[in-house]
Amino acid sequence: MQCFFCGHGETRVLETRAQDEGKVIRRRRECLVCNRRFTTQERVEETPLLVRKKDGSWEAFDCNKVMNGLVKACEKRPVPLERLEALAAAVERDLRSQYEREVPSRQIGELVMDRLRTVDAVAYVRFASVYRQFQDVTCFMEEVAGLIRRKE
Repeated sequence: MQCFFCGHGETRVLETRAQDEGKVIRRRRECLVCNRRFTTQERVEETPLLVRKKDGSWEAFDCNKVMNGLVKACEKRPVPLERLEALAAAVERDLRSQYEREVPSRQIGELVMDRLRTVDAVAYVRFASVYRQFQDVTCFMEEVAGLIRRKE
């Protein structure tokens, strides 16, 4: 690594730390000539995951959108924010391991519902009602009946 200050080509690593769930490595370095210290970051380059929407258009995957949906579904429910963050990260990991470049939007919703079902049944029904666009009370009742059957 070239020194940030004097441009010399050799530095020594003093300290290394992982950040952002291991996606970023911070290194504290020292130049062997001028002895000045500086910090570098190494970041994994991820290929963008594209979402194919129902109307056929494309959009870059955004984990924040998943998180926002989870927060709305779990509003006033006893679900810790850390649990929702872990769920959203797990959904993103699953998608990146299953799909190389593009993922259908329906697959994202199904993954979220599968994981949310085990976290909080009420939040699951809330999320499902928006995702599946329930039109009447019968749809709610059918979904709740399915939850009860699974539980038994």
